[in-house]
Amino acid sequence: MLQDPALLAAAAATFLLAGTVKGVIGLGLPTITLGLMTLLLDLPSAMALLIVPSLATNLWQAAIGGHALDILRRTWPFLLMATVTIWIGALALSRVDLSYLSALLGLLLVAYAAIGLAGFRLSLPPRAVFWSGPLFGIANGVLTGMTGSFMVPGVLYLQALGMPRDMLVQAMGMLFMASTAGLAVALGGNVHIDAELGLASALGLVPAILGMILGRKIRSLLSETRFRLIFFMGILALGLYIAVSTLIA
Repeated sequence: MLQDPALLAAAAATFLLAGTVKGVIGLGLPTITLGLMTLLLDLPSAMALLIVPSLATNLWQAAIGGHALDILRRTWPFLLMATVTIWIGALALSRVDLSYLSALLGLLLVAYAAIGLAGFRLSLPPRAVFWSGPLFGIANGVLTGMTGSFMVPGVLYLQALGMPRDMLVQAMGMLFMASTAGLAVALGGNVHIDAELGLASALGLVPAILGMILGRKIRSLLSETRFRLIFFMGILALGLYIAVSTLIA
């Protein structure tokens, strides 16, 4: 990859775009990176490429907010299962046709975009929050290992807890950070990360951070509601394209 200037330029542009979106709405870096880079690379390579930028940016998001202990108290069974089950899903990367897993990624992007456009919010009664956490965590972890996507159904579960906005953003950062770390271990253990991909991922941190700085500036100029609409429409189109193109290939 490092010997291909066009591919490096495409990766840098992808991270710049993904960082910009994250700077505006607080999420979207792994989603956009995976969605676009799977058009150019195989799924495991695209997953490996997002490790360093995703880990670094979500470490910052997870640390800011002052609610870390409260979030851990409320969600530790969910976060634990969402992390430790990633390796189960990652086994599929060497045992299942990658076109099927890419199609699954496309379908998850479609589902995520449809949920966002519909404004759907899962509601859980208080007595169901604790026991349902491990179930949502297992589902999220396995799907993360198979596709690299951290969003479904984990974000739905966190939204169902009724956290204030700042606390929810920090909780999502903690989920994404833990999931990225778990994904890195799983990919490394299954020999899907090599030195070249690791270096390329590290280089992607620079445009990702620049994009986040740009996104923060855009946030003050553009309605977040309108930007979210554009974001979800773009993810919907990208997910449909990935799913359809891989299934009919």
